[in-house]
Amino acid sequence: MAVIGVREYARISEVKGPLLVVEGVSRVAYDEIVEVELSNGEKRRGKVLEVAYNTAVVQVLEGTTGITLTGTTVRFLGKTLEIPVSEDMLGRIFNSLGEPVDGGPPVIPEDMRDINGAPLNPAVRAYPSEFIQTGVSAIDGMNTLVRGQKLPIFSGSGLPHNKLAAQVARQATVRGEEEEFAVIFAAIGVKYDDFLFFRKFFEETGALSKVAMFVNLADEPAMMRLLTPRAALTLAEYLAFERDMHILVILTDMLNYAEALREISSAREEVPGRQGYPGYMYSDLASIYERAGRVHGKKGSITQMPILTMPNDDITHPVPDLTGYITEGQIVLSRELHNRGIYPPINVLMSLSRLMKEGIGKGKTREDHGDVSNQLYAAYSRGVEVRSLATIVGEESLSEVERKYLKFADVFEKKFLSQGERENRSIEETLDTAWEILSILPEEELTNIKEEYIKKYHPTYRSVS
Repeated sequence: MAVIGVREYARISEVKGPLLVVEGVSRVAYDEIVEVELSNGEKRRGKVLEVAYNTAVVQVLEGTTGITLTGTTVRFLGKTLEIPVSEDMLGRIFNSLGEPVDGGPPVIPEDMRDINGAPLNPAVRAYPSEFIQTGVSAIDGMNTLVRGQKLPIFSGSGLPHNKLAAQVARQATVRGEEEEFAVIFAAIGVKYDDFLFFRKFFEETGALSKVAMFVNLADEPAMMRLLTPRAALTLAEYLAFERDMHILVILTDMLNYAEALREISSAREEVPGRQGYPGYMYSDLASIYERAGRVHGKKGSITQMPILTMPNDDITHPVPDLTGYITEGQIVLSRELHNRGIYPPINVLMSLSRLMKEGIGKGKTREDHGDVSNQLYAAYSRGVEVRSLATIVGEESLSEVERKYLKFADVFEKKFLSQGERENRSIEETLDTAWEILSILPEEELTNIKEEYIKKYHPTYRSVS
């Protein structure tokens, strides 16, 4: 049976990289899905990137190898790319187009959804304000994750961002509801070893039944990298807003996504921006990151933790730089801490959660949380400064108070930042550990904490009571 709206053309004027240029077209739309049939009968999929003067530029998803100017037919299908969505997709592994690659049966879709999602009216967005307990002290105590937030992990090559993301995925819960998150995991241009790590981790921890994995490996075409996070977020939106589930979306590695964007932009001969990335990269990244949040009247939510590796650990690189503008903070991993054996090696002084103040305090975490976090920042910053000073003048030249700050910085890294890969600390354990470390300092140095909280939570007074 013929599909309504299908138009077929055979006038291909150019094949360039992953692109086809088709001439003599009419009624073709941007983002329309295309079927390319080679002379040998092989069929590949594509999408329209550009239309002008009866000419269409088509991106072939599986690549253009073997495609010739003659004998190739291009069919425009009159619709955008859709993927099947279903609650049964949890526990399964898919490719960039939502097709099963785990050897299991095909998914029986509950609905078909446009891979680009539907824009949310800003008026229906609910402001994120519910604390998510990750069990990681450096996050819960000082860079709190809030339900509906987008909080990326900025890492570097060889740093344990995968371990940290997997730990958060396994441990994340909403306080009060004690409800686990379903996890949508998108692997974008990753090595097969990284994919195996996550699959094995989810299998060993018994979390795989609550995880849907969308996998794009490094040897697959660049266009598939651009589709992977969008396919994952399409399922996330369905589960969150139609099935009232709390979804944690992990996207790794967004640098690979940006590299694919640059590669396709170069093939289209677009005017490059910073370091060759296209000028529209900001809005393109925003079209992914902004698919997180909560909606008034809906129980479900989407919380994002994108992971991106910074080339040469450069946080000013265009990808982390633009990501920082779009998202609500960042978790920055430190190579120095990693080299000293500290896990997770989170550099809290460079990390930030812009929504932290909305998700902490009395009734959410604990009344002293905000003051304790501010004091930890101030004291650790001072301790790092004293450590640098000690390398110049020697520790014996420091004052007594400075030596206490030096000790504080060391203990803070060993007892507060450092914890096991499977260690799940409650927020009470995190705050109590913080107070124990703060007790190293003289009480008069705790200038960021209200006196009533000092009397109530300081180990000296608690031991007396």
